Amino acid sequence: MALHLVYHPIYSQLALPPEHRYPINKYRMLYQHLNNELDFQSHPDLQLHQPQPVGVDEIKQLHHPDYIDALFGNTLPAAKMRRIGFPWSPQLIERTLTSSGGTKLTVDLAYQYGIGIHLSGGYHHAHHDFGSGFCLVNDLALAARHAMTLEGIYKVMIIDCDVHHGDGTATLLADDTDIITFSVHCDKNFPARKPDSDIDLALPRGTTTEEYLDAFGGILHLALAQHQPDMVIYDAGVDIHQQDELGYFNVCTDGIYQRDHLVLSQCDQAGIPVAAVVGGGYRSEHQHLVNLHAQLIYSALDVLAKR
Repeated sequence: MALHLVYHPIYSQLALPPEHRYPINKYRMLYQHLNNELDFQSHPDLQLHQPQPVGVDEIKQLHHPDYIDALFGNTLPAAKMRRIGFPWSPQLIERTLTSSGGTKLTVDLAYQYGIGIHLSGGYHHAHHDFGSGFCLVNDLALAARHAMTLEGIYKVMIIDCDVHHGDGTATLLADDTDIITFSVHCDKNFPARKPDSDIDLALPRGTTTEEYLDAFGGILHLALAQHQPDMVIYDAGVDIHQQDELGYFNVCTDGIYQRDHLVLSQCDQAGIPVAAVVGGGYRSEHQHLVNLHAQLIYSALDVLAKR
């Protein structure tokens, strides 16, 4: 059984000011690392897919049309662009549309093959009428709504393990009773205001690998058993790592692998397809994030090999 990956070079093709906090190069570096380690051309268990940009009209069904028009037309007030954290450019908009399309494509691949992984995605701080925290369009909510249009998908669970609370996802989907939002995050971290998800697991600063896996593993099992989703969208953020510059947890690299393996294996055993995105991770040296994000792919290959 092949593992299906989604990637586009545009993910790292965005000029940012020197010393900008966003690790824009990590997507290209992750792709190159995986190609060097696994060789996409000859690896029998890997298939690569390139997404198309999502349509603006579809985005307007999720986000307020006035916000999207102003954002895409470069008429958003400067204060609102500062809240997003990126300087405006046509490349930023094209990248946003393409990455959102990539998470949608990942849902389609998971639906068809059981597991799909997007080498981008996880823009969970985008709200209905404003962006925040490097997030312009909420690809997780967009993809969950898309999943609900697929035959046999009646309930979707978003499992968000980025260290930062999935506030935009929680507010956007608060009235969608068939989409369950599940956020695992640091209690004293961005954003300051944390609206209620359907399930929130807020862990204290300094949480260790063992503490994280014990707390998350128990709630994950109960959540899947209680809600019995037909699909899971999984944000595998690596900013829980002990050396992350914006994370404040004390989780080691093997802990990230164990977390990813836990989600993928439990869902696979239950017959629940998983569409995963790599999510957040923040290091000044972007290369230091590559092996952390690669744990998601390694864990997926192991789960598929044990089928």
